[in-house]
Amino acid sequence: MDKNKLIQLIIERLESDLELSMSAAKIAHEASTNDETQPDNKYDTLSLESSYIAQGHANRAQQLRRSIDNYKNLFVRDFSNQQHVAMTALVGIEYEDETTRQLFIGPDSGGLKVFFDQYEIFVVTMESPLCKALLGKQLGDIITLGRENDQEFEIVSIY
Repeated sequence: MDKNKLIQLIIERLESDLELSMSAAKIAHEASTNDETQPDNKYDTLSLESSYIAQGHANRAQQLRRSIDNYKNLFVRDFSNQQHVAMTALVGIEYEDETTRQLFIGPDSGGLKVFFDQYEIFVVTMESPLCKALLGKQLGDIITLGRENDQEFEIVSIY
């Protein structure tokens, strides 16, 4: 599996999200400064609410720019099934019910989901409990998570 293509797909997705966020920020900013949204009385807060939404989208856009930079500058490492899980590993896990997931250990944008090479790949970051449980593990290791250790899965591949 070509992880450089996966990284490019993640970057494209983040760039698309950035465009949407910037567009939403612009629309919300225009709404907050429009004459029709200016308050008629002290209870009319549409303009204020629009400005908060605009700021939220602007903050999200800044976060997306940082994420894009992080992925563009990422050193991608290839792994074998004999190596330990680390940054840029693509890890296949299998739950007790035999469902599988592909997880990419990325520097940013945890929770992002992309479709690549017929797989649904979830990005996890070093801060997530799932990633913390995976780091340093090897093929065949069993991981237990959850408040009551009620989620168990096995590492079935490392790329």
